[in-house]
Amino acid sequence: MTWEQLLSLKRQGDTSKRLRIEQDDTRLGFEVDYDRIIFSSAFRSLQDKTQVIPLSKTDFVHTRLTHSLEVSVVGRSIGRLVGKKIIEKYPHLSAVHGFHMNDFGAIVAAAALAHDIGNPPFGHSGEKAIGEYFSIGKGQQFKEHLTPKQWQDLIDFEGNANGFSVLTSSRPGIEGSLRLSYATLGAFTKYPKESLPKKPTINISDKKYGFFQSDKDFFKEVAEELGMISNKSGEDIGYERHPLAFLVEAADDICYTIIDFEDGINLGLVSEDFALEYLIKLVKDTIDAAKYQTLTTKEDRISYLRALAIGNLINDAVRVFVENEEAILQGKFYFALTDKSKYKAQMDDIIKLSVKNIYQSREVIEKELSGYQIINTLLDKFITAFNNNHEGKATNYDKLLLKILPEKHHLEKENLYDRLLHICHFISMLTDGKAVELFKIVSA
Repeated sequence: MTWEQLLSLKRQGDTSKRLRIEQDDTRLGFEVDYDRIIFSSAFRSLQDKTQVIPLSKTDFVHTRLTHSLEVSVVGRSIGRLVGKKIIEKYPHLSAVHGFHMNDFGAIVAAAALAHDIGNPPFGHSGEKAIGEYFSIGKGQQFKEHLTPKQWQDLIDFEGNANGFSVLTSSRPGIEGSLRLSYATLGAFTKYPKESLPKKPTINISDKKYGFFQSDKDFFKEVAEELGMISNKSGEDIGYERHPLAFLVEAADDICYTIIDFEDGINLGLVSEDFALEYLIKLVKDTIDAAKYQTLTTKEDRISYLRALAIGNLINDAVRVFVENEEAILQGKFYFALTDKSKYKAQMDDIIKLSVKNIYQSREVIEKELSGYQIINTLLDKFITAFNNNHEGKATNYDKLLLKILPEKHHLEKENLYDRLLHICHFISMLTDGKAVELFKIVSA
């Protein structure tokens, strides 16, 4: 892979080349990507979607929106630091093509901003609830009518693939959805493969999948424009990651490790003594002990340590990327950057404590259980109505239910797979609160 191709400004539907050297620096294409995501309804819905605590009423616990904004800020810093090193190593990128170090930061910031845009209500349990509706629930009836890959898309419903669809799928009058640059779409796609074969290698890029069957042709176009390396054979589609996807992943890893932990501390799920012990291991080389001693509240002490920890992890992620940049460009680096971090043991300790005290707390489990029932009920009601309407046998109830669908979801879908995915997409775009509201309506 080459940076000249990987930094492509092309957008879906372009008929002419976009050259960086001809860009208006006051309205750079990569920054336009960020703006388009910010103003999208899908992004706004993240303000009422679970990050750690579903349906939390406290004002300091992160939602998917605040998490995404923070990941974007961290991603921008990592991208700029890496961009500085890349421009120094390949000066022709600047001298000939006009790229700046900030371009790297802008691409990573935009991709990081969107990284959770396809996640359903109720966090990762929402993904599992959709998958299990098809694998062990009433949705099993559709299996024999779908191809193996279409079926796998549904039983392993994946927020990352749904996100790619949110960012790129056309609808009448809106071609290419947000029409982001191909560089940003490449950086966004952590798992550039189909749902099958499942986890075929130990490569981190093969851990999950990144696009649905309905989007595979466009993803191929993006990957080929960017010069991404194909790593599958025959009819299977898969590629080595866009290098900047490693930076997006690192920003996410850093934020959920440290900031979810901070939420747990503020909620009283993790004691301050534990927190200090774990965080100080990350910051012992950079902490200003005198300043720390002046902080009189738990919130201020934890906030100071959090900021230092994130700074150290950013610098270390940059180090790992730069040291392995050539292997990454060759598609021969198979790990997350944090897997090779000198702080990996400390991060693992924090995640282990978070799993025990936060992610498996009674409050989280109770609300995830409710989420399963809500999503299963909504899927069943709307899929039944949508299919009955297509087959010309909709009941009056079905017709009334379909009137609840937002106008943009009133589309004809001839193919069963497309109909099922369309309803999954509708459910996935609901906020936690809206899902609860709809559930109460259809269950009355």
